[in-house]
Order: sequence, then C-alpha cells, then structure tokens
Amino acid sequence: MKKRLTIEDRILIENLLKLNYKLKDISSVIECESSTISREIKKRRITGKGIYKECEKTKRFPFVCNGCSNKTYCRKKKYYYNYSKAQENYNYILKYSRTGIDMSLDELYYWDEYFKDRLKNKNQPVTHIFKIIENTFPKSIPTFYRYIHNGHFPSLNDEMLARAYSYKPRKRTGEENKIRIDNSIRKGRTIDNMKAYLEIHHNANIVEMDTVIGKQEDKKCIMTLYFRNSKLMLMFLIDKYKTKAVSDVFKKLRKQLGYDLFKKMFEIILTDNGWEFSKPNEIEFDYNTGEKLINVFYCNPYSSWEKGGIERNHEFIRYIIPKGITFDQLTNKNVIDMMNNINSVKRKSMEYKTPYELFKNIYGENCTKKLHLTPIKQDEVDLSYKLLIK
Repeated sequence: MKKRLTIEDRILIENLLKLNYKLKDISSVIECESSTISREIKKRRITGKGIYKECEKTKRFPFVCNGCSNKTYCRKKKYYYNYSKAQENYNYILKYSRTGIDMSLDELYYWDEYFKDRLKNKNQPVTHIFKIIENTFPKSIPTFYRYIHNGHFPSLNDEMLARAYSYKPRKRTGEENKIRIDNSIRKGRTIDNMKAYLEIHHNANIVEMDTVIGKQEDKKCIMTLYFRNSKLMLMFLIDKYKTKAVSDVFKKLRKQLGYDLFKKMFEIILTDNGWEFSKPNEIEFDYNTGEKLINVFYCNPYSSWEKGGIERNHEFIRYIIPKGITFDQLTNKNVIDMMNNINSVKRKSMEYKTPYELFKNIYGENCTKKLHLTPIKQDEVDLSYKLLIK
C-alpha cells in the first residue's frame, strides 16, 4: 500500500469522483488506504460557488460535489476536487512545510501515522507514548509540540494535544446538594483528625474514595478507590447514592483479599461528603466480629483538592466516557476494561512506571489477580470510547 500519492493518482481520484465511485473502490484502484484517499480529498478540496449552508453530503465521503447530478442548480456551498490544484498544494507543502525541521519526508509520514493512531484513535497521553518510543523517536516532547503547532505533521493538530476533558471540581447542584451527609457523622473523622492519626501512624496507607456519575438521571455510577502509594485506581459499577452499594464493595473486598491484606491496604479511607458515604460504620467495622478495620475520614465541604489524586485520575475516565453520556448501559466488564487501561498508563511523576507495576511491587501478583487487575501492553492502551464497544 502506497503512502504518498502521485499526480497520476490525483487525476484518477478526480475522474473516479465524477463517476461516483465508493471510497473503498477508489482506494482499491489506486492501491492505498481508504484513510489516505479520504484525507487527500478533505485536505485539498477547493471551495466553489454557493450562498447557503453546506450540504450534508460534503460532511462525509465523497466530501465534494464532483459527481453530484444536482450541482448545477444547487445553491448550497460547494466543494470540488481538482487534481491540478491538489498537486499544486502538495508541491507547495513539500517545498515549504519542512523548512527548519531535521526529519526526512518518509520519517515525517511514518511518525504522522504512528501518532495519529495513538493520539486520535486511542486517546493515549503524550508522555505515555514518548516513553514507549524514547529510543526510536529522535525529538523531545517540546519539539514534537512545536512541529504540530507549525503544521509539519499532515494529520496532527493542536486540538489532539489538548486534554479532551480538563479537570474541574465537580459542581454540586440540585439533587446533589440535597443529599449531603449529616455533620454529626463527621465528628472525629475530619481531615484534621486524619492528620492527627498520621502523626502517630506514620506509615498508614491512604486510599481516596469517590464516585463518578454520567447523567443526573442515571441509576448507576462508578465508585473509585485510589491508592496514593501507587496511583492505582480500583473501579466498581454500583447503584447511585446507595450506602449499601458502597458497603457491599468493601464486604466483597474483605472476602477477596483476606483479613490481613485487607486491613493493611485500607487503613485510611479519605472521601467527600456525598450521601453514599454517609454510613462510615458499615465500611469501618467487620460485619461478623465487630472489629474496626478501617478509619474513614472526610474532606472539608467543597474541598475536593484535599483528595486531588483521585480527582485528577478521574480525567482518564472522562477520556473514555465524556460527561453527559449515560452509565446505565455499562457492564462490569466495561468498568474492568477501563480500570486496567487506565492503570497501564505510564506516569511521568513515577519515573514512567505504571500504577499497575508499582501496586504489584507493593502487594504482590496474587493480590492483583484477586482484584481483576491485568496489565495492558503499552502500545495497546486505549482510552477512547471504542474500548467499550470492542
């Protein structure tokens, strides 16, 4: 399959568009990927006459009006593919776009396709990608950013580099405001109480707890547990705003992990003031013996920064499922797949180790198996919505 088109290929594209050939047929005739043809037409089409809004047909293949039988009378905005103009544009870019960069055209096309797959198709963070290719890609991250900003990579743009869903503290409006916990429950469990506890128990493990919601009317949500010592995040699909659903998660974890390991891992739980966390006794105490195994502490109201690790980690969930998409269609398998891909992302703050690797070093491989934790190959990490429909 060829990666670069010649003038003869462009002549063929124009003629086949006039004959209303399908995309796969054009790519078959020219012997290149369909994405190459699609990108060529969209990128090098020229604007024709038209005074009204764009035709819907130009928003998908063929993207142009070359083969439209109604183009003479249509008053909508028109686009055309012209081989000579396309070749002229190609020659111009070939001559000027690489000015000041130290990379051959073949290298440029290769890395363009490589980064497009990982940034656009899999939503992988740039730092994660660069750690994988640190010995093969000849440029630094700042240089890579500059090349994209200056338009040197044909398929990449600045929008791909921006975090699709930047962190914002969760707004609590309407229903959420009405179902916050009774302040009496916070007695002895404030953030100041936690600090006092840590002055005595210096090595106590801290786990941050929260929930992530899809639509306000959803019946399901995702409960998350974030281990500060490794940045690993456990995820569970539960009934929204149900205290029993939260306590059931801990009952299940106690059963899976065993007494000693469970007590070691969950010595401190730090959470917010949501209704689902309003029965700390059901989390703290063994439901058979009555022994206290966990110490639950609460952040100050509207102070999500006090558990900033889990809040930042939620960004990865939003990479996969943007805000406003329902969680009610999710399955337990979906949530486990998301969890394992998120925990397989390399983190610059941990010397490019993954949360899974650090967690495994601390608690052992047997523990990871009990929690359904599986490492994802670095090149296969997927933080896009496609992960849920595989």
